[in-house]
Amino acid sequence: MREADLYPPIKAHLQRQGYDVKGEVGAADVVARRGDDLVVVELKLGFSLALFHQGIERLLVTDHVYVAVPAGGRAKALKANVKLARRVGLGVMTVRERDGFVEVLADPAPYTPRKSKKKHTRLVRAFDRLKGDPNSGGATRHGIVTGYRQDAVRCARFLAIHGPSKGAKVKEWTEVPQATRIMADDHYGWFERVERGVYGLTKAGQKGLADFGDD
Repeated sequence: MREADLYPPIKAHLQRQGYDVKGEVGAADVVARRGDDLVVVELKLGFSLALFHQGIERLLVTDHVYVAVPAGGRAKALKANVKLARRVGLGVMTVRERDGFVEVLADPAPYTPRKSKKKHTRLVRAFDRLKGDPNSGGATRHGIVTGYRQDAVRCARFLAIHGPSKGAKVKEWTEVPQATRIMADDHYGWFERVERGVYGLTKAGQKGLADFGDD
């Protein structure tokens, strides 16, 4: 599909709404006019930063600006790009290649994102759980350190010193409330169940302690 193939379906779509439509007007790919109502559409074969830049630039002319791309591709990527377009006040159209069907996925409008209390709480919790600033300047030499990994390191350090221990004891001495759960889930392969409620350190755990113990 060529970029020029997007124009006839887009033009027909706008004409059905009573617009007079012309292509390549000034710097705009498509301009539609219905009285004082002006619509601009920028055409591209895929989403890109350049396409969003062009769309935002056209908002200086009219509030009714769309970006149009061929239909198809990864649904997750399309959803993310539509979300981005909405955030900057752009509309989104797609054109189906086999029959020229135009679908409007978003209309241009001012956008005010709704805050997610759940995500806010999760971020604050992750911030408070992380001790110090282990990832300053980017990842550590062995990767990103999370609060969960820091808790796992504290459990591993205790086991390295005291040997296999009951989860309750590790929880009490390390002050890691989820110590038993962390060792039972064994996300990193650092822990092994020695007997009911008792956990020890694996060779992978010894290596993990050496890698992350000083971060």
